[in-house]
Amino acid sequence: MTRQYMFGCEVRSDWKIGNPILWNGKTENGEELTYAQGEVIEYEEEKKVTSTMIDPNMGIPDIPRNYISLTYEVIPQETGCKLVITQGDFQNADHAEKRFEESKQGWKLVIPTMKKVLNE
Repeated sequence: MTRQYMFGCEVRSDWKIGNPILWNGKTENGEELTYAQGEVIEYEEEKKVTSTMIDPNMGIPDIPRNYISLTYEVIPQETGCKLVITQGDFQNADHAEKRFEESKQGWKLVIPTMKKVLNE
């Protein structure tokens, strides 16, 4: 389903803590590309997943401080469920302000589309 709301990217992972998570998609000319990569750091089936993430194409060092956490948590409600998305602290990462602003703009596009897909 992620391809429908996350710019054509598909998440690939076995969801085991410590193992990789990849957001793969295709370029305009059809080549497969990893747009984000990280590691699963928390997983509770059908409840919560937290991973680290970095865009390997940004040209920044692949070091721990440049990985940002991302959590999706499903909270049961009386009439369904609530999805809470929390993105970690950019403060110490390279190009922190630029990455933060790009992330905000991205979520403004993704969340409405995600709501539509999940409500269908």
